[in-house]
Amino acid sequence: MTKRILCCISEWGYWGEEFVGPYDVLIGAGYTVDVMTAYGRKPPALPPSMEAGYLDPPLDKVVTDAHYAKRTTEVDKSDLLAHPINLSAWFPPLPYFNGPSFGHNLEAYYNQRNACWDDLDRYDALLLPGGSGPMVDMVNNERLHDVILGFLAKGKLIAAECYSVTCLAFARDWTERKSIIWGKHVTGHAREYDYKDGTGFAQMYDYEGKPMNTSANFGPPFYPLEYILRDAVGPDGQYHGGVGHTISTILDYPFLTGRSTQDSKLVGQLMVQVLENGLTRYGW
Repeated sequence: MTKRILCCISEWGYWGEEFVGPYDVLIGAGYTVDVMTAYGRKPPALPPSMEAGYLDPPLDKVVTDAHYAKRTTEVDKSDLLAHPINLSAWFPPLPYFNGPSFGHNLEAYYNQRNACWDDLDRYDALLLPGGSGPMVDMVNNERLHDVILGFLAKGKLIAAECYSVTCLAFARDWTERKSIIWGKHVTGHAREYDYKDGTGFAQMYDYEGKPMNTSANFGPPFYPLEYILRDAVGPDGQYHGGVGHTISTILDYPFLTGRSTQDSKLVGQLMVQVLENGLTRYGW
């Protein structure tokens, strides 16, 4: 049977290669990829990921080549991502602890979540492309956390790139609250590669959730991902920064993590190796 992948992308801006890289590999393998966003809006590509020759400041090297600039632009201008699954209309919100009828609402929440988890049976893996946008609408999105926990409960592959790896550190069972990557080997954006300034977002939304039709540049990233991951894996796990190495991609099943842009194609290739050949470990 054809493998089916669920892919959640940020509505605030994804890095083109981190979606296109694995996407092209997965489609080439004959897989189907269903795209999902927080509110069902078309996700925009970050402008630098469509700019051939873009020089990454902390790396002092070009990170957007002509091929991926062209492919990302094609995808951004096409209808491929125009009608994503609306996560907010699919998975229920966790009720406020001090809200009215919390006990009844919590029971209803779990029942709804279990039904949504049954929906995940049609998928073979979850893919979370990175970029700066995920810091806004994916990293601390409790609905997305429940999607991740659902894939984990079913023993299915969960792949995350760049700042989307933070989703794995924050997706925790409501009662246990223990990191799901505790004791695991992971990678993610290293401290040495963080921006000093100019963290960008391709789209912003107002208080009512309406697009403001404007992009924005802020200072450094909202958090140092490396520190979060080091704490989340605990003393028996390990964070792999791979500083100085072009590629840093780690598979410690069910988690497949890629540090940044250059890992994207390999993330897709390893997803295929996991789903076709049962690969469970890579990069450590």
